[in-house]
Amino acid sequence: MDEYYMRQALTIAQYASGRTSPNPLVGAVIVKDGRIVGQGWHRKAGTPHAEIHALAQAGDLAKDATVYVTLEPCSHYGRTGPCADALIQARIKKVVSAMTDPNPEVAGNGLAKLRAAGIEVVEGILASEAAKLNEVFIKWIVTGMPFGVLKTAMSLDGKIAAYTGHSKWITSSAAREHVHKLRDTYDGILVGIGTVLADDPELTTRLPESGQNPIRIIVDSMARTPLTAKVVTDNQAPTIIAVSSSAPTERVAALRNRGVEVLVLEQTPIGVNLRHLFKLLGERRITSVFIEGGTAINASVLEANLIDKVHCFIAPKILGGKTAPSPVGGTGIPVVDQAILLEETTAELIGTDILITGYITGREGQDVHRTCGRTRES
Repeated sequence: MDEYYMRQALTIAQYASGRTSPNPLVGAVIVKDGRIVGQGWHRKAGTPHAEIHALAQAGDLAKDATVYVTLEPCSHYGRTGPCADALIQARIKKVVSAMTDPNPEVAGNGLAKLRAAGIEVVEGILASEAAKLNEVFIKWIVTGMPFGVLKTAMSLDGKIAAYTGHSKWITSSAAREHVHKLRDTYDGILVGIGTVLADDPELTTRLPESGQNPIRIIVDSMARTPLTAKVVTDNQAPTIIAVSSSAPTERVAALRNRGVEVLVLEQTPIGVNLRHLFKLLGERRITSVFIEGGTAINASVLEANLIDKVHCFIAPKILGGKTAPSPVGGTGIPVVDQAILLEETTAELIGTDILITGYITGREGQDVHRTCGRTRES
């Protein structure tokens, strides 16, 4: 029954997917005498947490009830009060938590406070599922770096465009709609200058229902982004352009005059220092970055070890051509044994295309992610 009710909490936590950053996704279910008397989820940063919504719904029925919560109740004052205190005041009898909060301001203190108040505490119910739910939050809160997601779309023979450069459209409309749903869940979307020059993309979320536009991030070492580019001229989302210290100052000034934020970063042999860029994005509470670039930027973010998760769409088409580009350029791996490996892979059919999703083996923060997902009871 503990797992049954925790799955309910995990399900409702996902209702706010993409809306709580930089906070985690949290769901809470209150059970008394074998029935749910209250439930809630954290809806947006700065608003009441999941436990508070659930307690409000339960009212007096919360007394002597059991609370199932996907993340340890907070114990500190931020923009809202401590949820642990609210559970104590409601005279909750038992708290079942999926995982401990990796935030150093909490990190077990919430559960300790509950135990000190005489409340029975059980930890680790569906811990792995809870850790995956908050994979973005865990990476950012532990390392200070955004969770990096690489999306590619290619033909059956591994091409992202024909030898002429023509690429619209490799995947089906269903796959493209799915990509917009993914954009809706991440804080930032990143491409290289090559994509801007070739496609003049909007980099927005276009869904039948209301969508959320991520912050647009352009890697453009020499500030070549045209002043007429859509990422410059429209105001659908903020745009950050990362240039190197070698970028012409007049180009940088012109972009800034158009209202675009320009970050001048250290020059590297291949352009912009991407690790420094991600560090700055993390400091700005941009917890996740969705990369939809071309061969050059894809190779660069992989080489810089900035990717945690990969979404690869494969279309049932054959393009051929020895000069037609593949998803990842750069120098490449010298021997197959050194290939970048994916784990926890899944495959699903999206329209006529296959979507393979997996996690980079040995990614930054992986050990902490696994630790958060361990099962512990007390």
